[in-house]
Amino acid sequence: MPELSRSLYRAGEGEQLVLLHGFTGAWHHWRPVLADLVTRFDVIAPTLAGHDGGPPFQTDGPLTLATAADSLENHLDELGVDTPHVVGNSMGGALAIELAARGRARSVVALSPGGGWQPDSGEAERVARFFARQTRLLRATRSQLPRAMRRPLSRRLAFRDVMRHGELVSPADALALAHSAIGCQVVEDVVAALRRGAADVVPQELHRVTAPVLIAWAGRDRVLPMETCASRFRSELQGAEFQVLPGVGHVPTWDNTPLVVDTITGWITRHAAVSSPARQRSRLRRRRRHPRPGARSASPAD
Repeated sequence: MPELSRSLYRAGEGEQLVLLHGFTGAWHHWRPVLADLVTRFDVIAPTLAGHDGGPPFQTDGPLTLATAADSLENHLDELGVDTPHVVGNSMGGALAIELAARGRARSVVALSPGGGWQPDSGEAERVARFFARQTRLLRATRSQLPRAMRRPLSRRLAFRDVMRHGELVSPADALALAHSAIGCQVVEDVVAALRRGAADVVPQELHRVTAPVLIAWAGRDRVLPMETCASRFRSELQGAEFQVLPGVGHVPTWDNTPLVVDTITGWITRHAAVSSPARQRSRLRRRRRHPRPGARSASPAD
């Protein structure tokens, strides 16, 4: 049975597939692709900590990508999800790669992932300005959003920076997207992290990634253009494959739903049998440390 709430979507059977939304988003960013994916996979789409409807972000220090990944790992442990296939968009793509570096991903599809820019490129500051500006605008126009989102042209204009065809988003989904961005509790923390420097907001130790990784970049990405935001992944993520998704914006799920579904399912189908002995041993050790509720302890014979 699916579990539907503001904090989590879970439905389907088969290989475990975790979907990670982007910064200021929520699990419903994946709504267009869910019907196709749940027929093939056990789909787990959480709303990330500190985001609208998600659990609070709890840390004693500053928010970084590493502490966000710590929080996500704890949530996956609670859900009994060990080494799933992971798909992430934007910040979710950066987290997917970070999970792979920690041995927590069986395969990765990263859709326009964050953190691929060079440290001295100025891209982190540009992205910080973008999200600060967008948040101010949404908060200032909150009372006008219900009426504006009823009109296709208004939706297209409102989402022009993150997708090519905002008119394809239903009025209800459009309003939910806007309210999620307004309700994100960690906007100021992430903007501050971006302005502190690249090390706080980018995946580290990319040489540790052994899982198959597909970097699928939106061809019309205005938030994280591939030309300026992918060079670290090209030079440091050995063995990763790169693909351009034509005609779609930064959040591609509404722009071309079949293309996104085919990209995800095609990659997972290619790598569904990937499970090295080392990864199997890692999973066994993790289950011993964090047994699932109601599950028996693993014995050496397992």
